[in-house]
Amino acid sequence: MQRRRFYVTTPIYYVNDVPHIGHAYTTLAADVLARFMRLDGREVFFLTGTDEHGQKVEKAAAARGMAPKPFTDEVSANFRALAAAMGFSNDDFIRTTEPRHYRACEELWRRIHAAGDLYLGDYGGWYAVRDEAFYRESETVVGEDGVRRAPTGAPVEWVKEPSWFFRLSAWQERLLAFYDANPDFIAPEARRNEVVSFVRSGLEDLSVSRTSFSWGVPVPDSPGHVMYVWLDALTNYVTATGWPDETSERAGFWPADLHLVGKDILRFHAVYWPAFLMSAGLAPPRRVFAHGWWTVEGQKMSKSLGNVVDPFAEIERVGLDPFRFFLLREVPFGADGDYTEEGLRRRLNVDLANEFGNLAQRTLGFIARNCGGVLPMPGELASADRALLEAAASLLPRMREEMARQAFHAALEAAWAVIREANAYIDREAPWALRRTDPGRMGTVLWTLAETLRRLAILLQPVMPGTMSRLLDQLAVTERGFDALERPIAGGVALPEPRPLFRKLEERPGKGG
Repeated sequence: MQRRRFYVTTPIYYVNDVPHIGHAYTTLAADVLARFMRLDGREVFFLTGTDEHGQKVEKAAAARGMAPKPFTDEVSANFRALAAAMGFSNDDFIRTTEPRHYRACEELWRRIHAAGDLYLGDYGGWYAVRDEAFYRESETVVGEDGVRRAPTGAPVEWVKEPSWFFRLSAWQERLLAFYDANPDFIAPEARRNEVVSFVRSGLEDLSVSRTSFSWGVPVPDSPGHVMYVWLDALTNYVTATGWPDETSERAGFWPADLHLVGKDILRFHAVYWPAFLMSAGLAPPRRVFAHGWWTVEGQKMSKSLGNVVDPFAEIERVGLDPFRFFLLREVPFGADGDYTEEGLRRRLNVDLANEFGNLAQRTLGFIARNCGGVLPMPGELASADRALLEAAASLLPRMREEMARQAFHAALEAAWAVIREANAYIDREAPWALRRTDPGRMGTVLWTLAETLRRLAILLQPVMPGTMSRLLDQLAVTERGFDALERPIAGGVALPEPRPLFRKLEERPGKGG
């Protein structure tokens, strides 16, 4: 029987800057979903990569005294390094400067052109180089400094040049009908409402080629024109499936199950992209989820404030798995979040070290000291044992439900409810007292705790793969897919010497809180 496929993507990251926490956050969410689906028996394709064309890249390369291609080679490598440092399990890393991507862009263009949705004209409009986006005049504001800016704060300049246009205005009603027929296409709901409102307010035809610079995918049969960088960039999602080769081994992954994006680029993914695809006769993706932005200690991240969170430095300081856990546990995915030292220390010291780490250490340490390092065989289960085991058994369907709606924080909270229940259970049952009064009952309690830990470790692998692998090693568990959850841990097995899972994060010198 063929396994159900699951295709998840990140945005492809723009190579005019170094990787930061925002890049780590989006790709982490995709990685956790990909790992969860693989463990749940799905055939997964997880894509990330870099967006390497456009005026902004051309300018950034020139500022470095480099040609665009060597510049993008260098900066793209930084994003590969981030993927490696974060332990991401992506199946492909796409670059828009690859020949396979040029082929897909050219074919998409030809199909849209054949559909009658492209025409040649002259464009005049407000353009933000930083955003690689055009804005309506009504969306821009002239500040006290006399500079006209986009809603994102990026300066805009008036651009007038020959251009190909996409008949986006003709897609207004079709897009609204598509949103109505697919209510889960855009999430969270507040973002869906924003997109629907934007489309209802009226769509203008979209300039989809540029002639004032040359660093881009050439427009077929139109010398001097390069494709608008967003038409080029969005196409990466079908490029990676091997399209337009319908015989590619990845062809069956389209349409993508989920595009994960930042809220600042939702319009491109939820308005332009489905219109481009439907014009070309391709199915739109099934879902686009726009997450929020991180501030730091209540302030917007900026180089001038020196408060940009460097994921490489944080991994070195707090550890990879604790960093991954904090990003997905601290804030509901989809909302804006604040990266604070106090919040980080609370999650690492309370949630990880005190609650989860202490549960594992108490259980495994007690077995090592009092049972000769051998997991006892269970006797007849009492109602307290069954209650804890049933709570642990209910986690998989609950986490499936939360992962399906990208509620990572809720999935983790469900797991932590079981961890807290297990800590209360060990306090109530007091195996250290049972050792003298009822060794058989002690063995059942320890087995129940080990089985609960096994289930937790298997289910938390997507978020903390390295640490959960070590915990499963300490439990002598080799079967680690979700299909193994129903096969309880074997008693009578020798366990390796336990090791602490988490270390506490000390206060930074000179920091309070």
